[in-house]
Amino acid sequence: MGLGIIELWAAIPAGTALKLHPLLNGIASAVGAIIGAVVAIFFGDRLRQWLLKKREKKEKNKGRIYRIWEKYGVIGLGMLSPLLTGAPIGAAIGISWGASPKRLIIWMSIGIVIWTVILTAISTLGFAGFQMLKR
Repeated sequence: MGLGIIELWAAIPAGTALKLHPLLNGIASAVGAIIGAVVAIFFGDRLRQWLLKKREKKEKNKGRIYRIWEKYGVIGLGMLSPLLTGAPIGAAIGISWGASPKRLIIWMSIGIVIWTVILTAISTLGFAGFQMLKR
């Protein structure tokens, strides 16, 4: 769960390598990623307010995440940022762009759960395939 707070992509394969049951691995990784996103949202809002007091808003970066934000809003960011940037960074980005913390937590959690299921299945099947090759 601790590794999930930092990065979902690292937590799931680590849990699989430690031979955790896939369900336990997925739940622990997802809960950790959700905790990381909530912490980033909580502190991100405070950081955003502080930065806005110190200087004027700068133009937003026109990268891939911003294009997703412009096109799909909080839903798109919540669904894709666990895959593209990691949950805490995606949450901080959403807060910095003015997303509602409540909506962001909901959609980040949904995105984390979906990607956890996909990544846990891939990781479990991949490790099982390697084990079969070793025999």
